[in-house]
Amino acid sequence: MRLRCRLDFAAAVASAVPGDDLVGVGGDLAPETLLSAYTHGVFPMGVGGGGSGPVGWWFPEERGVLLPGGLHVSRSLRRSMRAFTLTTDAAFDDVVAACADPRREGAWITPTVRRAYGRLHRLGHAHSVEVWQESRLVGGLYGVGIGGFFAGESMFHHVTDASKAAMVGMARVMDVVGERGLVDVQWRTDHLASMGVTTLPRAEYLRRLDAATDEDDPWRRAAPVANSDVG
Repeated sequence: MRLRCRLDFAAAVASAVPGDDLVGVGGDLAPETLLSAYTHGVFPMGVGGGGSGPVGWWFPEERGVLLPGGLHVSRSLRRSMRAFTLTTDAAFDDVVAACADPRREGAWITPTVRRAYGRLHRLGHAHSVEVWQESRLVGGLYGVGIGGFFAGESMFHHVTDASKAAMVGMARVMDVVGERGLVDVQWRTDHLASMGVTTLPRAEYLRRLDAATDEDDPWRRAAPVANSDVG
């Protein structure tokens, strides 16, 4: 069943069809809608060109995730990290703007999406990791945090390894949660797999999601990640 306008995420997830990642079309991006979607394992992305509307609601059959302790940091990335300074929630809007650059291949973040996640950030539910080289923002990522769950939405880089460095920063924040934490990256790609991303089937993903959202929110006490913390 694909929902339209009436956003019953629980029903959409319960009736998800094998092989079809799209479980709904329509509705809005109000904060309460987004938080309900994420707590049910669903995330939005426009089904039109460049991410334009209507809103599609997605529940991948094989979910890309980074499990606790699963981050892979290569020797070359460790070397690159020496040139970076990492912060959290220091330039959220700038990170989203860079991720939304329409010149990027596969661009999907519209002005409506930018405003929606900006609202979530101001409410304390969306977060960013910034990667700086001296005073220049050269990479970063943003996503949604609910308890010990973090849903990564997008990342960018202007210099080599800067987006990977942002993943390191995000993982260090999430390490505080422990074994019940969960990082969602939507779909597994070869690039993300090189960092330790794997996949979970829907039922296992939902089980881990339920446990993670009951944990304390690590972003509320997140501090800048020192390069020496990278291991």
